[in-house]
Amino acid sequence: MAGSDIDRLPALPLDQLDQQQRTAAQAIIDGPRGALYGPFVPLIRSPELMETAQRMGEYLRYRSAIGTRLSELAILVTARQWDQQVEWAIHAPLAVQNGIAQAAVDAIAERRVPLALKDDEQAVHDFCIELQQNKRISDATYARALALFGEHGVVDLMGINGYYTFLAMVMNGAQTAVPALGVPPMPA
Repeated sequence: MAGSDIDRLPALPLDQLDQQQRTAAQAIIDGPRGALYGPFVPLIRSPELMETAQRMGEYLRYRSAIGTRLSELAILVTARQWDQQVEWAIHAPLAVQNGIAQAAVDAIAERRVPLALKDDEQAVHDFCIELQQNKRISDATYARALALFGEHGVVDLMGINGYYTFLAMVMNGAQTAVPALGVPPMPA
């Protein structure tokens, strides 16, 4: 049975948050994100989970061993695999700002294989597609990623896939409203 598209866990007014929730929310507001939005709207109901997730996400998004450009590409592939419009609306513009070609972003949105990716982008794309769709990574794809990014980078790439899958599951389950950022939604 499909959901109703009604945001099941919408934003809570700050004055309705308990002390633990306020502390967790303030940490996100004071950090690099600057606001409580996206997955943190439903996650505020579980402040310890949100704090733990936020710390992991801050590392993976801003400081991963593969760098921001490739992290944003991995986030888009994961968002597409989970039909996660909130993450898409937030990260599609960031991917372009960080050097991913608009044509590649459009292809991912349309479930097409992007053409003319840089070698490291192709490695990330293939790695993420295999992990998300096959639940495994072929030896050849793994070896290519390992040669480009080392073990640290490969582990971070797996972490990005897992973290953004977690966020997608939370927001898909909560039916989190897509922010009005002017980003076209991914086609169904």
